[in-house]
Amino acid sequence: MSRDEDFETGLARALRRTAGEFPPPSADLVRRSVGRGRRKRLFAAARTTAAAVAVVAVGGGALAMGPLGGHGDGTPERLRTGSQAPAAGQPPAHRRALVSGAEMIRTLTGLLPPGGTVSDTVGRDAEAGDAVVWPMAKLTYATARGTTALDVTLSRPTPGIPADQQGQGGCLPVQVRPYDRCATEKLPGGAVLTTTESFTYPSRDTGQKRWYAVLTAADGTEVTVQEFAGGGEKAASGAADPLLSLDQLAAIARSPRWEKALAALPTPPRAPGTGTGSRAVPGARMTRVLKSHLPRGGTVTDLHADDGLVQLVYDDGHGRNMVEADAQYDMADALAGHMGCAGVAGDCRAGTLGDGTLVKTVRGHSEKGGAAQVWLVDVLYPDGRRVVAREVNSYAEAAPVTRPRPALGLELLREIALDKGFFRD
Repeated sequence: MSRDEDFETGLARALRRTAGEFPPPSADLVRRSVGRGRRKRLFAAARTTAAAVAVVAVGGGALAMGPLGGHGDGTPERLRTGSQAPAAGQPPAHRRALVSGAEMIRTLTGLLPPGGTVSDTVGRDAEAGDAVVWPMAKLTYATARGTTALDVTLSRPTPGIPADQQGQGGCLPVQVRPYDRCATEKLPGGAVLTTTESFTYPSRDTGQKRWYAVLTAADGTEVTVQEFAGGGEKAASGAADPLLSLDQLAAIARSPRWEKALAALPTPPRAPGTGTGSRAVPGARMTRVLKSHLPRGGTVTDLHADDGLVQLVYDDGHGRNMVEADAQYDMADALAGHMGCAGVAGDCRAGTLGDGTLVKTVRGHSEKGGAAQVWLVDVLYPDGRRVVAREVNSYAEAAPVTRPRPALGLELLREIALDKGFFRD
Protein backbone atom coordinates (compact mmCIF):
# COMPACT_ATOMS: atom_id res chain seq x y z
CA MET A 1 0.00 0.00 0.00
CA SER A 2 1.47 3.34 -0.95
CA ARG A 3 1.82 6.16 1.56
CA ASP A 4 -0.95 8.11 -0.15
CA GLU A 5 -3.24 5.10 0.07
CA ASP A 6 -2.32 4.61 3.74
CA PHE A 7 -3.28 8.21 4.51
CA GLU A 8 -6.52 7.82 2.55
CA THR A 9 -7.41 4.75 4.58
CA GLY A 10 -6.91 6.59 7.86
CA LEU A 11 -8.93 9.52 6.57
CA ALA A 12 -11.78 7.21 5.58
CA ARG A 13 -11.95 5.90 9.15
CA ALA A 14 -12.22 9.45 10.46
CA LEU A 15 -14.95 10.27 7.96
CA ARG A 16 -16.93 7.25 9.11
CA ARG A 17 -16.99 8.63 12.64
CA THR A 18 -18.64 11.81 11.33
CA ALA A 19 -21.59 9.66 10.19
CA GLY A 20 -21.27 10.34 6.50
CA GLU A 21 -21.80 14.11 6.44
CA PHE A 22 -20.44 14.51 2.94
CA PRO A 23 -22.57 12.95 0.19
CA PRO A 24 -20.67 10.86 -2.35
CA PRO A 25 -20.87 11.19 -6.13
CA SER A 26 -22.24 7.65 -6.30
CA ALA A 27 -23.77 5.06 -4.00
CA ASP A 28 -20.94 2.65 -4.64
CA LEU A 29 -18.42 5.20 -3.41
CA VAL A 30 -20.29 5.31 -0.10
CA ARG A 31 -19.88 1.55 0.16
CA ARG A 32 -16.19 1.68 -0.59
CA SER A 33 -15.48 4.53 1.81
CA VAL A 34 -17.39 3.02 4.71
CA GLY A 35 -15.95 -0.43 4.12
CA ARG A 36 -12.41 0.84 3.77
CA GLY A 37 -12.83 2.94 6.89
CA ARG A 38 -13.75 -0.09 8.97
CA ARG A 39 -10.90 -2.27 7.78
CA LYS A 40 -7.63 -2.38 9.57
CA ARG A 41 -5.47 0.15 7.92
CA LEU A 42 -1.68 -0.01 7.72
CA PHE A 43 0.75 2.61 8.87
CA ALA A 44 -1.83 5.42 8.79
CA ALA A 45 -0.61 6.79 12.09
CA ALA A 46 2.83 7.33 10.64
CA ARG A 47 1.60 9.40 7.72
CA THR A 48 0.91 12.73 9.40
CA THR A 49 1.04 16.23 7.94
CA ALA A 50 4.49 17.09 6.66
CA ALA A 51 4.39 20.49 8.32
CA ALA A 52 4.35 18.81 11.72
CA VAL A 53 7.40 16.67 11.03
CA ALA A 54 10.75 17.36 12.67
CA VAL A 55 13.46 15.76 10.54
CA VAL A 56 16.91 14.65 11.69
CA ALA A 57 19.51 13.45 9.15
CA VAL A 58 22.49 11.30 10.09
CA GLY A 59 25.36 10.24 7.82
CA GLY A 60 25.70 6.62 6.77
CA GLY A 61 28.47 4.19 7.63
CA ALA A 62 29.44 0.55 7.98
CA LEU A 63 27.93 -1.39 10.88
CA ALA A 64 29.76 -3.55 13.40
CA MET A 65 27.61 -5.07 16.16
CA GLY A 66 26.26 -8.40 17.29
CA PRO A 67 23.69 -10.25 15.16
CA LEU A 68 20.48 -8.21 15.11
CA GLY A 69 21.95 -5.99 17.77
CA GLY A 70 21.07 -8.68 20.30
CA HIS A 71 22.92 -10.68 22.91
CA GLY A 72 26.42 -11.94 22.26
CA ASP A 73 25.15 -15.41 21.36
CA GLY A 74 23.00 -13.97 18.59
CA THR A 75 19.68 -14.62 20.33
CA PRO A 76 17.29 -11.79 19.44
CA GLU A 77 16.26 -9.65 22.37
CA ARG A 78 12.56 -9.65 23.23
CA LEU A 79 10.25 -6.85 24.20
CA ARG A 80 8.84 -7.25 27.68
CA THR A 81 5.25 -7.27 26.57
CA GLY A 82 3.67 -6.92 29.97
CA SER A 83 4.63 -3.23 30.30
CA GLN A 84 1.71 -0.86 30.58
CA ALA A 85 0.96 2.69 29.52
CA PRO A 86 1.67 5.45 32.07
CA ALA A 87 -0.95 5.53 34.82
CA ALA A 88 -3.43 8.37 35.11
CA GLY A 89 -1.50 9.95 38.00
CA GLN A 90 1.76 10.28 36.08
CA PRO A 91 2.93 13.59 34.62
CA PRO A 92 1.15 14.69 31.44
CA ALA A 93 2.76 14.01 28.07
CA HIS A 94 4.08 17.54 27.53
CA ARG A 95 6.09 17.29 30.80
CA ARG A 96 7.75 14.00 29.86
CA ALA A 97 10.77 13.80 27.60
CA LEU A 98 9.45 12.87 24.17
CA VAL A 99 11.23 10.63 21.70
CA SER A 100 13.62 12.23 19.21
CA GLY A 101 14.14 11.24 15.60
CA ALA A 102 17.88 10.94 16.24
CA GLU A 103 17.22 8.43 19.01
CA MET A 104 14.95 6.44 16.70
CA ILE A 105 17.69 6.30 14.06
CA ARG A 106 20.32 5.19 16.56
CA THR A 107 18.10 2.41 17.90
CA LEU A 108 17.10 1.10 14.48
CA THR A 109 20.68 1.23 13.22
CA GLY A 110 21.86 -0.66 16.29
CA LEU A 111 19.41 -3.49 15.60
CA LEU A 112 20.54 -4.18 12.01
CA PRO A 113 22.75 -7.13 11.04
CA PRO A 114 26.50 -6.46 10.98
CA GLY A 115 28.51 -5.81 7.86
CA GLY A 116 26.04 -3.63 6.00
CA THR A 117 26.09 0.06 5.17
CA VAL A 118 23.47 2.55 6.32
CA SER A 119 22.59 5.70 4.38
CA ASP A 120 19.73 8.12 3.69
CA THR A 121 18.69 8.23 7.34
CA VAL A 122 15.70 10.35 8.33
CA GLY A 123 14.16 10.66 11.78
CA ARG A 124 11.02 12.29 13.10
CA ASP A 125 10.52 13.57 16.65
CA ALA A 126 7.44 12.67 18.68
CA GLU A 127 5.19 15.65 19.32
CA ALA A 128 2.27 16.00 21.70
CA GLY A 129 -0.73 18.27 21.23
CA ASP A 130 -4.10 18.24 19.55
CA ALA A 131 -2.59 16.15 16.74
CA VAL A 132 0.07 13.77 18.05
CA VAL A 133 3.04 13.07 15.80
CA TRP A 134 4.54 9.62 16.29
CA PRO A 135 8.33 9.11 16.26
CA MET A 136 9.75 7.49 13.16
CA ALA A 137 13.07 6.51 11.63
CA LYS A 138 13.83 5.34 8.12
CA LEU A 139 17.04 4.43 6.34
CA THR A 140 18.59 2.53 3.47
CA TYR A 141 20.58 -0.60 4.29
CA ALA A 142 22.94 -2.19 1.75
CA THR A 143 25.13 -5.29 1.61
CA ALA A 144 26.88 -7.18 -1.17
CA ARG A 145 23.53 -8.93 -1.77
CA GLY A 146 21.64 -5.73 -2.55
CA THR A 147 19.74 -2.82 -1.04
CA THR A 148 16.65 -2.52 1.12
CA ALA A 149 14.82 0.36 2.79
CA LEU A 150 13.47 0.12 6.33
CA ASP A 151 11.41 2.30 8.59
CA VAL A 152 10.06 1.96 12.10
CA THR A 153 7.25 3.84 13.83
CA LEU A 154 6.10 3.79 17.45
CA SER A 155 2.53 4.63 18.44
CA ARG A 156 0.03 4.60 21.28
CA PRO A 157 -3.75 4.02 20.91
CA THR A 158 -6.22 6.88 21.05
CA PRO A 159 -8.53 6.81 24.10
CA GLY A 160 -12.20 6.57 23.24
CA ILE A 161 -11.78 4.43 20.11
CA PRO A 162 -12.33 0.64 20.28
CA ALA A 163 -9.11 -1.31 20.05
CA ASP A 164 -10.24 -3.21 16.96
CA GLN A 165 -10.72 0.05 15.08
CA GLN A 166 -7.16 1.31 15.44
CA GLY A 167 -3.61 0.08 15.43
CA GLN A 168 -1.59 -1.52 12.66
CA GLY A 169 -1.61 -5.14 13.83
CA GLY A 170 -3.71 -8.02 12.61
CA CYS A 171 -4.19 -9.53 9.17
CA LEU A 172 -6.39 -7.71 6.69
CA PRO A 173 -9.24 -9.63 5.02
CA VAL A 174 -8.39 -11.47 1.81
CA GLN A 175 -11.09 -9.40 0.10
CA VAL A 176 -8.94 -6.32 0.73
CA ARG A 177 -5.44 -7.78 0.41
CA PRO A 178 -5.69 -10.86 -1.84
CA TYR A 179 -1.94 -11.41 -2.21
CA ASP A 180 -0.77 -10.88 1.37
CA ARG A 181 0.81 -13.74 3.31
CA CYS A 182 0.03 -12.79 6.88
CA ALA A 183 0.30 -14.51 10.26
CA THR A 184 -0.38 -13.51 13.85
CA GLU A 185 1.15 -14.91 17.00
CA LYS A 186 0.03 -14.39 20.59
CA LEU A 187 2.98 -13.77 22.89
CA PRO A 188 3.40 -14.07 26.66
CA GLY A 189 2.10 -11.02 28.48
CA GLY A 190 -0.76 -10.35 26.10
CA ALA A 191 1.18 -8.99 23.12
CA VAL A 192 0.40 -9.95 19.51
CA LEU A 193 2.94 -10.15 16.70
CA THR A 194 1.76 -9.72 13.10
CA THR A 195 4.09 -10.52 10.20
CA THR A 196 3.15 -9.92 6.57
CA GLU A 197 4.69 -10.46 3.16
CA SER A 198 3.04 -8.07 0.73
CA PHE A 199 3.72 -5.82 -2.25
CA THR A 200 4.08 -2.05 -2.55
CA TYR A 201 0.96 -2.19 -4.73
CA PRO A 202 -1.15 -4.70 -2.78
CA SER A 203 -3.69 -5.22 -5.56
CA ARG A 204 -0.93 -6.88 -7.62
CA ASP A 205 1.17 -9.98 -7.04
CA THR A 206 4.17 -8.55 -8.88
CA GLY A 207 6.59 -5.69 -8.44
CA GLN A 208 8.44 -4.40 -5.40
CA LYS A 209 7.97 -6.51 -2.29
CA ARG A 210 7.02 -4.92 1.02
CA TRP A 211 7.35 -6.92 4.23
CA TYR A 212 6.45 -5.72 7.70
CA ALA A 213 6.14 -6.76 11.32
CA VAL A 214 3.90 -5.18 13.96
CA LEU A 215 4.28 -5.82 17.69
CA THR A 216 1.14 -4.78 19.57
CA ALA A 217 1.72 -4.82 23.33
CA ALA A 218 -0.98 -5.53 25.91
CA ASP A 219 -1.48 -1.80 26.52
CA GLY A 220 -1.96 -1.12 22.81
CA THR A 221 1.40 0.53 22.14
CA GLU A 222 2.90 -0.64 18.88
CA VAL A 223 6.23 -1.00 17.11
CA THR A 224 5.80 -1.19 13.34
CA VAL A 225 8.76 -2.14 11.16
CA GLN A 226 8.46 -2.28 7.40
CA GLU A 227 10.91 -3.02 4.60
CA PHE A 228 10.95 -2.34 0.84
CA ALA A 229 13.08 -4.56 -1.39
CA GLY A 230 15.60 -2.84 -3.64
CA GLY A 231 15.36 0.62 -2.05
CA GLY A 232 12.74 3.13 -1.02
CA GLU A 233 9.03 2.73 -1.58
CA LYS A 234 8.31 2.56 -5.34
CA ALA A 235 12.04 2.93 -6.03
CA ALA A 236 12.34 -0.62 -7.39
CA SER A 237 10.14 -2.93 -9.43
CA GLY A 238 11.98 -6.26 -9.37
CA ALA A 239 10.86 -9.48 -7.73
CA ALA A 240 13.76 -9.73 -5.25
CA ASP A 241 13.04 -10.42 -1.59
CA PRO A 242 13.98 -7.77 0.98
CA LEU A 243 17.38 -8.30 2.60
CA LEU A 244 16.01 -8.82 6.11
CA SER A 245 13.76 -11.81 6.67
CA LEU A 246 10.42 -11.63 8.46
CA ASP A 247 12.07 -13.19 11.52
CA GLN A 248 14.65 -10.41 11.54
CA LEU A 249 11.96 -7.74 11.20
CA ALA A 250 10.04 -9.39 14.04
CA ALA A 251 13.16 -9.40 16.22
CA ILE A 252 13.62 -5.68 15.62
CA ALA A 253 9.97 -5.00 16.54
CA ARG A 254 10.30 -7.08 19.73
CA SER A 255 13.57 -5.63 20.93
CA PRO A 256 13.50 -4.14 24.49
CA ARG A 257 15.55 -1.25 23.15
CA TRP A 258 12.25 0.42 22.20
CA GLU A 259 10.86 0.26 25.76
CA LYS A 260 12.16 3.64 26.92
CA ALA A 261 10.78 5.35 23.82
CA LEU A 262 7.44 3.54 24.11
CA ALA A 263 7.07 4.65 27.74
CA ALA A 264 7.72 8.27 26.70
CA LEU A 265 5.10 8.35 23.95
CA PRO A 266 2.44 11.03 24.44
CA THR A 267 -1.15 9.96 24.93
CA PRO A 268 -3.39 11.25 22.13
CA PRO A 269 -6.38 13.40 23.10
CA ARG A 270 -9.53 11.38 23.70
CA ALA A 271 -11.56 10.93 20.54
CA PRO A 272 -14.88 12.77 20.52
CA GLY A 273 -17.90 10.58 21.18
CA THR A 274 -20.17 9.57 18.35
CA GLY A 275 -23.23 10.79 20.23
CA THR A 276 -26.01 8.93 21.98
CA GLY A 277 -28.13 8.85 18.82
CA SER A 278 -25.60 6.99 16.68
CA ARG A 279 -26.68 3.54 15.54
CA ALA A 280 -24.96 0.64 13.87
CA VAL A 281 -26.15 -2.76 12.71
CA PRO A 282 -24.25 -5.42 14.71
CA GLY A 283 -21.83 -7.51 12.71
CA ALA A 284 -23.23 -10.74 14.14
CA ARG A 285 -26.69 -9.89 12.82
CA MET A 286 -25.24 -8.87 9.46
CA THR A 287 -23.56 -12.26 9.22
CA ARG A 288 -26.65 -14.20 10.23
CA VAL A 289 -28.92 -12.49 7.70
CA LEU A 290 -26.47 -12.69 4.80
CA LYS A 291 -25.65 -16.36 5.36
CA SER A 292 -29.36 -17.22 5.53
CA HIS A 293 -29.69 -16.30 1.85
CA LEU A 294 -26.72 -18.27 0.53
CA PRO A 295 -27.65 -21.37 -1.51
CA ARG A 296 -27.22 -24.63 0.36
CA GLY A 297 -24.37 -26.94 -0.50
CA GLY A 298 -21.73 -24.23 -0.80
CA THR A 299 -18.92 -23.40 1.59
CA VAL A 300 -18.19 -20.12 3.36
CA THR A 301 -14.64 -18.98 4.13
CA ASP A 302 -12.77 -15.75 4.89
CA LEU A 303 -15.62 -14.30 6.92
CA HIS A 304 -15.01 -10.73 8.07
CA ALA A 305 -17.77 -8.94 9.99
CA ASP A 306 -17.94 -5.51 11.55
CA ASP A 307 -20.81 -3.29 12.60
CA GLY A 308 -22.67 -2.46 9.41
CA LEU A 309 -20.49 -4.61 7.16
CA VAL A 310 -20.00 -8.32 6.49
CA GLN A 311 -17.78 -9.87 3.84
CA LEU A 312 -17.24 -13.52 3.01
CA VAL A 313 -16.14 -15.86 0.24
CA TYR A 314 -18.80 -18.31 -1.00
CA ASP A 315 -17.92 -21.33 -3.13
CA ASP A 316 -20.66 -23.42 -4.72
CA GLY A 317 -18.15 -25.84 -6.19
CA HIS A 318 -17.67 -23.81 -9.36
CA GLY A 319 -15.27 -21.17 -8.07
CA ARG A 320 -14.85 -18.75 -5.18
CA ASN A 321 -17.11 -15.70 -5.08
CA MET A 322 -16.86 -12.68 -2.79
CA VAL A 323 -20.14 -11.55 -1.22
CA GLU A 324 -20.68 -8.59 1.06
CA ALA A 325 -23.49 -6.56 2.58
CA ASP A 326 -23.49 -3.05 4.04
CA ALA A 327 -26.31 -1.77 6.25
CA GLN A 328 -26.62 1.83 7.47
CA TYR A 329 -29.09 4.12 9.14
CA ASP A 330 -29.94 7.76 8.36
CA MET A 331 -28.63 7.83 4.80
CA ALA A 332 -31.53 9.66 3.10
CA ASP A 333 -29.87 13.09 3.11
CA ALA A 334 -26.42 11.79 2.21
CA LEU A 335 -27.76 9.87 -0.80
CA ALA A 336 -30.24 12.48 -2.04
CA GLY A 337 -29.86 12.56 -5.82
CA HIS A 338 -27.46 9.61 -5.90
CA MET A 339 -29.83 6.67 -6.23
CA GLY A 340 -30.14 7.05 -9.98
CA CYS A 341 -27.88 5.84 -12.76
CA ALA A 342 -26.36 9.15 -13.83
CA GLY A 343 -22.60 8.81 -13.99
CA VAL A 344 -22.63 5.13 -12.99
CA ALA A 345 -20.43 2.89 -15.15
CA GLY A 346 -21.82 -0.44 -16.31
CA ASP A 347 -25.36 -1.73 -16.77
CA CYS A 348 -27.41 0.28 -14.26
CA ARG A 349 -31.14 0.25 -13.57
CA ALA A 350 -32.95 2.31 -10.96
CA GLY A 351 -36.56 2.31 -9.80
CA THR A 352 -38.96 3.04 -6.95
CA LEU A 353 -41.16 0.52 -5.14
CA GLY A 354 -44.73 1.23 -4.11
CA ASP A 355 -43.74 2.30 -0.58
CA GLY A 356 -41.17 4.78 -1.87
CA THR A 357 -38.15 2.49 -1.46
CA LEU A 358 -35.43 3.24 -4.02
CA VAL A 359 -33.70 0.27 -5.64
CA LYS A 360 -30.70 0.39 -7.94
CA THR A 361 -28.97 -2.56 -9.60
CA VAL A 362 -25.58 -2.35 -11.28
CA ARG A 363 -23.55 -4.85 -13.28
CA GLY A 364 -20.09 -3.49 -13.89
CA HIS A 365 -16.39 -4.28 -13.77
CA SER A 366 -13.80 -4.03 -11.07
CA GLU A 367 -12.30 -0.61 -10.51
CA LYS A 368 -9.02 -2.33 -9.56
CA GLY A 369 -8.16 -2.76 -13.22
CA GLY A 370 -8.78 -6.49 -13.36
CA ALA A 371 -11.29 -8.57 -15.26
CA ALA A 372 -13.61 -9.29 -12.33
CA GLN A 373 -17.30 -8.48 -12.62
CA VAL A 374 -18.92 -6.52 -9.78
CA TRP A 375 -22.68 -6.82 -9.31
CA LEU A 376 -24.64 -4.95 -6.66
CA VAL A 377 -28.11 -4.03 -5.50
CA ASP A 378 -28.51 -0.79 -3.54
CA VAL A 379 -31.67 -0.23 -1.47
CA LEU A 380 -32.64 3.02 0.25
CA TYR A 381 -35.80 3.01 2.37
CA PRO A 382 -37.85 6.20 2.86
CA ASP A 383 -36.76 6.41 6.51
CA GLY A 384 -33.07 6.47 5.54
CA ARG A 385 -32.16 2.86 6.17
CA ARG A 386 -29.85 1.60 3.45
CA VAL A 387 -28.55 -1.84 2.41
CA VAL A 388 -26.10 -2.70 -0.35
CA ALA A 389 -25.60 -6.33 -1.39
CA ARG A 390 -22.57 -6.89 -3.60
CA GLU A 391 -20.67 -9.79 -5.17
CA VAL A 392 -17.60 -10.38 -7.32
CA ASN A 393 -16.75 -13.42 -9.43
CA SER A 394 -13.51 -13.84 -7.51
CA TYR A 395 -12.45 -14.00 -3.87
CA ALA A 396 -11.37 -10.35 -4.09
CA GLU A 397 -11.96 -7.51 -6.50
CA ALA A 398 -8.26 -7.34 -7.40
CA ALA A 399 -7.77 -11.10 -7.58
CA PRO A 400 -7.94 -13.32 -10.68
CA VAL A 401 -11.39 -14.30 -11.95
CA THR A 402 -12.39 -17.67 -10.48
CA ARG A 403 -15.69 -18.27 -12.31
CA PRO A 404 -17.38 -16.96 -15.50
CA ARG A 405 -19.94 -14.85 -13.61
CA PRO A 406 -20.92 -14.08 -10.01
CA ALA A 407 -22.53 -17.00 -8.20
CA LEU A 408 -25.67 -15.47 -6.69
CA GLY A 409 -27.10 -13.35 -9.48
CA LEU A 410 -28.98 -10.07 -9.29
CA GLU A 411 -32.29 -11.57 -8.19
CA LEU A 412 -30.76 -13.14 -5.09
CA LEU A 413 -28.74 -9.97 -4.42
CA ARG A 414 -32.00 -8.04 -4.58
CA GLU A 415 -33.59 -10.44 -2.10
CA ILE A 416 -30.66 -9.94 0.27
CA ALA A 417 -30.70 -6.15 -0.02
CA LEU A 418 -34.46 -5.99 0.61
CA ASP A 419 -34.30 -8.18 3.72
CA LYS A 420 -35.41 -5.95 6.60
CA GLY A 421 -33.97 -8.49 9.01
CA PHE A 422 -30.74 -6.50 8.93
CA PHE A 423 -32.50 -3.92 11.10
CA ARG A 424 -34.39 -6.27 13.44
CA ASP A 425 -33.02 -7.30 16.82
